Amino acid sequence: MKLFAVIRTFGGAWNPSLPLEQQQEWAEHASFMTTLENEGFVLLGGPLEGASEALLIFRAGSAEEILDRLQQDPWSKSGTLRVTKIAPWTLRMGSI
Repeated sequence: MKLFAVIRTFGGAWNPSLPLEQQQEWAEHASFMTTLENEGFVLLGGPLEGASEALLIFRAGSAEEILDRLQQDPWSKSGTLRVTKIAPWTLRMGSI
């Protein structure tokens, strides 16, 4: 398994006038992401302050595996978030 940095960008269904927790299907998205975390698939994640993006760190076999899993996220299905970049990541400092 390798580490990957993933950038997800707010999509067309994102309502910029609402905070994260008030977006449509927040509870379903949060539950989905918690499941990925509990499985050890996603290690870290959250929105980038002042940007319309979120950064996530995954432990996966491939970028395709990440895309396949994220397609099941309610926010992917609704267009609230979309994946804009997946890159292999080498951890040089610290630990996860």
